[in-house]
Amino acid sequence: MKIISGILILITVFFSFRHGWGALTMKYNESEAFSKLGISKPVLRVVGVLTLLVGVFVLFPDTFFAGNVLNAVLILSILVLQLRAGNLKAALIEIPFLPLPLVMIWLGYPLGNS
Repeated sequence: MKIISGILILITVFFSFRHGWGALTMKYNESEAFSKLGISKPVLRVVGVLTLLVGVFVLFPDTFFAGNVLNAVLILSILVLQLRAGNLKAALIEIPFLPLPLVMIWLGYPLGNS
């Protein structure tokens, strides 16, 4: 189980840094999809920073739980915004990613004393 948890942490860190950095460096014309969701450019920057924080938080045992909760909240928020915008296909794409932080919380931090 510790191997699975470790692999999930690596996946989460990779995607968090990739998506967070992408949100911070996104050009204005590329963020049109987010503007359709009602996310302004400054809010997109905040989401990018929060996503980067998820990648850092899940690396350490003291912030592991908080990082996974933040990740679940961000995924759920994007899912709800997609549904509100009427984009069912994009919302369905988010669903498989929602259990990831919840499974990681259940598995626990792999290097802990548990």
